[in-house]
Order: sequence, then C-alpha cells, then structure tokens
Amino acid sequence: MPAPTPAPPVAPRTAAPRTAVLRAAVPRTAVLRAAIHRTAVLRAAVLLPAAALLVAGCAPGPGSAPAPAPASAGTTAAAPASVPDPASTPGTGTPAPGPGTAPSAPVRGTAPDGPAPEDPDLGDPASLAVVVNKHRPLDPADWTPAALEDVEGHRLRPEAAAAARGMLAAARADGVPIRIVSGYRSFAEQSRTYAGWVARKGQESADTVSARPGHSEHQTGLAVDVGDGSGCDLRECFDGTATAAWVAEHGPEHGFVVRYPWGEHGTTGYWYEPWHLRYLGPERAQALVRSGAATLEEFSGLPPAAGYPPPAAG
Repeated sequence: MPAPTPAPPVAPRTAAPRTAVLRAAVPRTAVLRAAIHRTAVLRAAVLLPAAALLVAGCAPGPGSAPAPAPASAGTTAAAPASVPDPASTPGTGTPAPGPGTAPSAPVRGTAPDGPAPEDPDLGDPASLAVVVNKHRPLDPADWTPAALEDVEGHRLRPEAAAAARGMLAAARADGVPIRIVSGYRSFAEQSRTYAGWVARKGQESADTVSARPGHSEHQTGLAVDVGDGSGCDLRECFDGTATAAWVAEHGPEHGFVVRYPWGEHGTTGYWYEPWHLRYLGPERAQALVRSGAATLEEFSGLPPAAGYPPPAAG
C-alpha cells in the first residue's frame, strides 16, 4: 500500500505587535483631561452670559450710570456704568436667551405626592417668608413697606436693616470688603426702569433683563445687592471675590441667603446672582440651608417659575 500523504504544515500563530496594542489603547490621562476641560468650558459658557445679564430686577435702566441710593420712593437706583446687551454677551461663545425664551435648566419639583397646602405667609408682602417671582407678584402690586430704615445710604425694612448692619460689621471684622449696592425700590421706580428696557428692546427682551413692576424682590424691602467696590459689583466677576464667598457662607447666620443660586434659573427664573441676597430671618435662612433645598421656591414647596405666565384670556 502506498504510504499516507503527510498533512501540510500549519503555520504558527504570531502575537499581535505590541505597538499595535498600545496604539489601540486610549490613554486614561487624555480622557480625564478632556473631561475636565469640557466641564470648565461649559461652566464658563453659562456663567459669563448669565451673570452679565443682571436680571432679577437688579438691572438698571438702559444706559444709566451709578448713582447714590434713593432718598425717596421715586428716585433712581444705583447701577453699573454699562449694561450688556440682553440679546448676547460677546466673547463667551454662548448666546444669551432670545426674546421670550425662559432659561432652560433641570428644575427641582415638588415632592412626588404633591405639595402641601400653601403657607399663607408665602403670599403676604409683610411677611419675611413672602416669595416673589415671575409667577407670584406682590399683592397689591404697588405694595409699600410700612417702614424703611437707612443702611449706609440704602433703605431696607427695619428687620433687614438691623441684620444688614450686623452682617456688614461681621464681614469687615473678618477683613472682607463689603458694601451695599442696592436696596429697596418702589413700584414707581421699577416701573420706570422696566419701561426703559421695553422702549429699547421690546417687552420680550426686557423680561430677560428686568423684573416687571410688582415682581421685584427689591420692592419688598427685604432684598439687598452687595459688592466689594472692586469694579465687579453687579458683574459676573463678583463670583470670584472674597465678598461673594463670605456672604454665601455666613449670610444665613444673619438671615440672608443667595436668592438666585448657580444653575437654578429653571426654578427661580433668573440667572446666577451671587450679589443678590434675600432676608428671611436667621431661623428661616438657616433652616433652608439645613434642608438641602437649592432655592427658596423648593424650600417653600412652590413650583418652578422660569417665565411669566401668559396673560389671562379675555
């Protein structure tokens, strides 16, 4: 019998070149650096146009210059030397909200089982617990505090005035520069400020910059804008100052909270304003901090108020 034909030799397997394996792997450091860079870019893109808008009724009348505190209900509030165009903020690469566009952001809702019955104090202008926003105007709209006291050239309700004096003294004792930039504004003053913006930009754009009359916290006499006199007052750069850090940490001890926190414009209706403080009283302010609520709306069990509701039919 013929001998069996031998099987053809099998070529040995070769390992993939080490260089190919290394090239296929993405360095972890590159991924981490890219993620960190992207986070920084996103934060800067939101912060710069957001704070530059000077919304929440803190924006002055179009083209107005800084002025001393009002001596009466009809005078003009202090304002920065220039106000950015509410339609956009150059240099950020991110356009500001267009006319009629409410700020978009994840919002914090009420508890899953629905809100508890509303505390009547939340709608009482005379109460320290009152909540004023784009859904909740003062009632009556032209409400005026029964009494106002001067605090370094600006007026506040007596409770807020006493607390502001203590807060200013405590900050200065810690070596932190601080001053009041704006306090109480009357309905008439807010009406003139808002009308100026409407005449210049139209109502839809005006609503991104200035509170409508009757919707401004400053009218309660419980809101105060603070600064450090460094040129960052009412501007985005105030966020990086020692004064901003101090009031965020120690303000609640004196009854004040930052009313419009970072990233919560979908609930409050206003971009981040680290200078805008709202007086609640020490007990309520510290209760808000302990609760973990990000906004006064959330703490009070109220729904988000990102934009003004449409006018009633008829």
